[in-house]
Amino acid sequence: MPEATQVFVDHRELLFSVVYNMLGSVADTEDVLQETWLAWAPRSESGEEIANPRAYLVRIAINRALARQESIDRRREQYVGPWLPEPVATGDQEDASGEALRAESVSMALLVVLQSLSPTERVVFLLHEVFGYAHTEIAEILDRTSASVRQLAHRAREHVHARRPRYDVDPGLRRRATEKFLAAVFGGDLTGLLRLLAPDVTLWSDGGGKAPQPGLRPVHGRDKVARLLTSGFDRVPAGLDVHHREVNGDPSAVVFDGDAPFGMMVLDLTPDGEQVNGIYIITNPDKLTHLGPAHREGGASGPAGAPSLDHVDD
Repeated sequence: MPEATQVFVDHRELLFSVVYNMLGSVADTEDVLQETWLAWAPRSESGEEIANPRAYLVRIAINRALARQESIDRRREQYVGPWLPEPVATGDQEDASGEALRAESVSMALLVVLQSLSPTERVVFLLHEVFGYAHTEIAEILDRTSASVRQLAHRAREHVHARRPRYDVDPGLRRRATEKFLAAVFGGDLTGLLRLLAPDVTLWSDGGGKAPQPGLRPVHGRDKVARLLTSGFDRVPAGLDVHHREVNGDPSAVVFDGDAPFGMMVLDLTPDGEQVNGIYIITNPDKLTHLGPAHREGGASGPAGAPSLDHVDD
């Protein structure tokens, strides 16, 4: 393998993870990486010495991603209903994008919060808080002063922590909460669902106008969310399977119709892990392609209209 190609391959996972967490779209991330390669290859093969290839590649990728952000924002203005980042199965060893995100996974809930930052604030937050870059390194990448980067980092960190304070919930606890939640929803158990939901819970659902979704706007409040979810049960196709997978670093439920993904759901729990305060549902088929096919070893569909809750595919 030529040296320029090898250097790019060695850094591809890092580049993918940084850009994906900026843009929330696998297709746009792949386009940015292609543009990065086209900018990198001639320079690296010209014989000109590049002292720090990693920093050089990250700088190219980030600048290309920032340039693409404007067209992405225009697309989202025309989007039907809430827009959620494209989910990626981080536990799938066979998926190249999943492999790239395994080391530095950002949860769906945090990705949603990051989208409310300016593109530059998002870059600074990701590079410093997620990837461990020093402010001086970020300043060189963005061609800004260290002081301005520190100010951006402080503003971004305050915004993120105000909307989503730092806490970790045990993956096993999140998995059990997901199973209870699904059983209540698909079983039409309004009382059980009300017990699981926090008073200030919010439901985001992304169908993109191409698939059924519980609401065209974020829905806030325990009573509204519970009634919306249980009333929509009769519109769910019969014979679905639920597979539990790691998506964006979090345990999630992926619902399959045959071997094709029908929808994906991930929950955000309260700091004590006792209740659900965020529900993210994606049914837009264009966003489910990186969740892979269903693996049916021993799997069985549930009763008509209700997915099976005992089929596990980790």
